Amino acid sequence: MRIILLGPPGSGKGTQAQLLVQRYGIVQLSTGEMLRAAVAAGTPVGLKAKEIMASGALVPDEVVVGIISDRIDQPDAKNGFILDGFPRTVPQAEALDELLKRKHLKLDAVIELRVNESALLNRVETRVAQMRERGEEVRLDDTPEVLTKRLANYRNQTEPLIHYYSERRKLSTIDGMMAIDEVTRAIHRQLLALGALEPKTHARSAAKAAPAKKARASKTATRKAAKKATKTARKPAKSAKKAVKSAVRGSKKTAKKAGKKALTKTVKKAAKKAAKKTAKKAVKKGAKKAAKKVTKKRAKR
Repeated sequence: MRIILLGPPGSGKGTQAQLLVQRYGIVQLSTGEMLRAAVAAGTPVGLKAKEIMASGALVPDEVVVGIISDRIDQPDAKNGFILDGFPRTVPQAEALDELLKRKHLKLDAVIELRVNESALLNRVETRVAQMRERGEEVRLDDTPEVLTKRLANYRNQTEPLIHYYSERRKLSTIDGMMAIDEVTRAIHRQLLALGALEPKTHARSAAKAAPAKKARASKTATRKAAKKATKTARKPAKSAKKAVKSAVRGSKKTAKKAGKKALTKTVKKAAKKAAKKTAKKAVKKGAKKAAKKVTKKRAKR
């Protein structure tokens, strides 16, 4: 997968390039870094660039293209690359097309991150004001004045590339004012729609997302299992509760029955005792009365 990210300063190209590198295992090719690496390595193109930079002149397009040519031949660029900071002009874009044609490679997509320039300036102004309030040092290249100049340069030099790549049906425009993750998802969808993603790359990307998906599924399964276990645990508790209630009811019934029986027995016993006592008393009283009658009769004689 070989893509170019277009957009004015502050549009989030650097952030999105890093996310694409991580997701698809491709390399980010920055012209500044490639120039420094070529000079440090002492390659023929690097030595030529070193002479030009030492004289204070701008490195010509053919030298930059030569450095890019050497870089994309390296093994780590085999899976693809993102060009960052190149091309900046239509002639550079034409030179890049020729280079890729010679190497039998094709450019898969050009993603434009479209942003609101006024909103970008407001962001920078707010950030600078907050840094000054905190007493922090403001970078010279991070001010509204510098951004205004950089935006003007972008409109004059780089914006014509939008028309250039649009004519060749390579351009896809995405709203760069969305949240970072939303922009990333929109780029991914666009790359899929353009066929820029190879099946292996897409599968690798899906595989990276799989552990998170698996973890979510595992979490759901654990939650379900816990719910089922709780429900199962409640059943015996419910049965036990029912059994206790039943036992209590049975005990009450038994106790009531026993109490009634005991009461009947007690009443019967008391009644029997009372009747016996009453009969004894009556016999005693009758005997006393009879004795009294006999004594009275004897006294008359």
